[in-house]
Amino acid sequence: FPVIVSQDCGHAETAGVIASYGAAVAHIRQPDLSEVPVPPEHRKFQGYYKISRHYRWALGQVFGAFRYRAAIVVEDDLEVAPDFFEYFQAVLPLLRRDPSLWCASAWNDNGKEGLVDAGRAELLYRTDFFPGLGWLLLAELWEELEPKWPAAFWDDWMRRPEQRRGRSCVRPEVSRTVTFGRKGVSHGQFFDQYLKFIKLNDRFVPFTKLDLSYLGKERYERAFVAQVYSAPEVRLEELQADPGRDPGPVRLQYRGRDSFKALAKALGLMDDLKSGVPRAGYRGVVSFVCRGRRVFL
Repeated sequence: FPVIVSQDCGHAETAGVIASYGAAVAHIRQPDLSEVPVPPEHRKFQGYYKISRHYRWALGQVFGAFRYRAAIVVEDDLEVAPDFFEYFQAVLPLLRRDPSLWCASAWNDNGKEGLVDAGRAELLYRTDFFPGLGWLLLAELWEELEPKWPAAFWDDWMRRPEQRRGRSCVRPEVSRTVTFGRKGVSHGQFFDQYLKFIKLNDRFVPFTKLDLSYLGKERYERAFVAQVYSAPEVRLEELQADPGRDPGPVRLQYRGRDSFKALAKALGLMDDLKSGVPRAGYRGVVSFVCRGRRVFL
């Protein structure tokens, strides 16, 4: 895996650390370090504009100057799991042959300890939510996105229907990245409540030796719908009172945005929606673990 480090600042100490890796990495520098013109009401969001500018330039270099056909995007505040590259190597062929997939991510937004089945680290899912935080895209997708790349807030822009176009992303049961970036342009938004509790997978899963054909759209949807709607429906109070004797999956039904947010908050899930899509959700359903049993919200 060739490593390209794109630097978006004139910080000499950072450049020195990158240079210390010698020929092991390609060091590129974003040439435009000027302030980005922003609307007066967005002055406090200047950092988000600079990040979006850097993404556009760096991905343009990866796919244009270097002419790679796929790339894994990793921010500088991420730690990766032992099977991080193995995972992406295994899912790359899925993206190439399945037009209903547009990316793969190492991240589970609801990947806190206790909300995932750490013993099933090989499990992968389709999600309608763009997770980011260590993600794989093809050159063909960049060719589609680059002409309309946004001035700021690129990740939420990716989550809009006109970009997603009904496509899904692959994500793991147990995250293959964790972030230690409490400080940054987001000022630690979500960090203390969610992000610092994300469980990083600690065992190697040989994904390239596994059959991942179950992630194909038609096969996945048949199995997913059957699994979700064969699970008995329970109320929140029943789930919370459950002593854990019955390990079978259950279904918790929400009825609208406010209902979802209330249930998600009560269960320790991330409760925000982007363009109407819940984090880690597929067809409006969020899969997680509660008291050791699988729950479909």
